[in-house]
Amino acid sequence: MPPRRRTIASSSGWCRPDEGLRPRPAAGPGVSGFRPAAAGAFRPPGWLANRHLQSILPSLPLRRLAVNHRCARLIAASRPELIDCGDGVRLLAQRATQSQLGRPPARRLVMLLHGWEGSADSLYVLSLGQWLLERGYDVLRLNLRDHGDSHHLNPGLFHSCRIAEVVGAVRQVQSLASGQGLNLVGFSLGGNFFLRVAARAAETGIELQQVVAICPVLDPEHTLRRLEEGWALYRWYFVRKWRRSLRRKQAAWPAEYDLQDALRLGTLTEMTDHLVCGYGGFESLATYLRGYAITGEALAGIVHPARILAAADDPIIPSVDLARLARPPSLEISCMMHGGHCGFYDGRGVGSTWLEREVLATLARHD
Repeated sequence: MPPRRRTIASSSGWCRPDEGLRPRPAAGPGVSGFRPAAAGAFRPPGWLANRHLQSILPSLPLRRLAVNHRCARLIAASRPELIDCGDGVRLLAQRATQSQLGRPPARRLVMLLHGWEGSADSLYVLSLGQWLLERGYDVLRLNLRDHGDSHHLNPGLFHSCRIAEVVGAVRQVQSLASGQGLNLVGFSLGGNFFLRVAARAAETGIELQQVVAICPVLDPEHTLRRLEEGWALYRWYFVRKWRRSLRRKQAAWPAEYDLQDALRLGTLTEMTDHLVCGYGGFESLATYLRGYAITGEALAGIVHPARILAAADDPIIPSVDLARLARPPSLEISCMMHGGHCGFYDGRGVGSTWLEREVLATLARHD
């Protein structure tokens, strides 16, 4: 008999009734198919329960000074690394090792991948990286193409269907890992990429200990609609950051690009349509968005342990789409009632967040 599918739910239930799914029973003894999250269910205090506050906190610029101070050992130990992904593509990463801290070599390596228009230096990546480094893991923070200080490395524009180069990066890191166990942890679009890597791992010779995807993009069409129709702050944030990235790309490759038309567009939908059809080779926006969706059977090929951490109140990723994922035996899903988009802050002050403790607890299953 094949292994039973595993679904992890928090004791706070699966999702809000207004998301279109009936809430599941609370997790606990005797409830078939459910068990609590490794670090306990996420229950923020009332002042932190707002989904927008949870979503904004991970990238709040006011936190930069404090996070950089707390992550000083990670930052000091990190060394830039160009990863050969094949086909002439190179991606930029930052690697910090236990050896650089004067400790015995680590048995396990964690690759961290940011969300769209984030970078290896995003606050949430640094914070989790520091937490894992101090607990004995080597940490490699990967930049997607045209993220961080990497616009000059590859002539083609970034788009989210460039999965082959991320598979190539993971395969190359594994080949140089000297027998270390390899783990992948991605946020938002980074979680989407790493789940697609996991689905291709068996056929590409990649061995993984654990994959954790935090609030991954599930159906890009639905996420784009949320960004366009939801709180205007999110749309403004991504349009501003994307325009800045496009200006950097044009400056790095002035003979290749004149992106002024794209820079004049005012919505994410218009910008995406213009760029993926004009420069990405896609026949339509719909074709492009379907190209990196992980709904349907996209994740059916996952054979290594993988876990999705999601929130029912995520203002960017509709949790109702979790029901549309393939459910191979190796894939677990935890959907908390609260947490926003990649938030899961529990208000404990200095130290780790619930999310960081939960990621560590998930990785520690394979120690």
